[in-house]
Amino acid sequence: MFQRILVPVDLTDRNAPAIEIAGRLVADDGGTVVLLHIIETLDIPFEELEDFYHRLEAKAMAVLGESAAPLRDAGVAFDHHVRYGDRAEEIVAFAREDGSDLLVLTSHRIDLESPGSGWTTLSYKVAILAQCPVLLIK
Repeated sequence: MFQRILVPVDLTDRNAPAIEIAGRLVADDGGTVVLLHIIETLDIPFEELEDFYHRLEAKAMAVLGESAAPLRDAGVAFDHHVRYGDRAEEIVAFAREDGSDLLVLTSHRIDLESPGSGWTTLSYKVAILAQCPVLLIK
């Protein structure tokens, strides 16, 4: 059903359920899970912090490789990328450019006593802006 599932990750363990679900969704159809990490940039010229950003990228690539272990173990095709910029904008742009047909994101439960408080989260922004279906894992 889904051939390219994008899973934006923040390099924490809380992304494991999203990665697992994405893997299960593509396993039978021979699809690919794409892990994406965005390094948020500061309002300082990139060149001034280039070494810092490259160290972050190297660490991110290592963690993405570790995060993909369950996919590798299950025989699921995967890829991983690191980009720089605004997280929501970059996730949506990457999904469009990569031809993702589903985004799977980890989210959090909204406080029903104050439901408006969750509307500014990354997962909500991406869900609204994405041009393909989005599955939020709580």
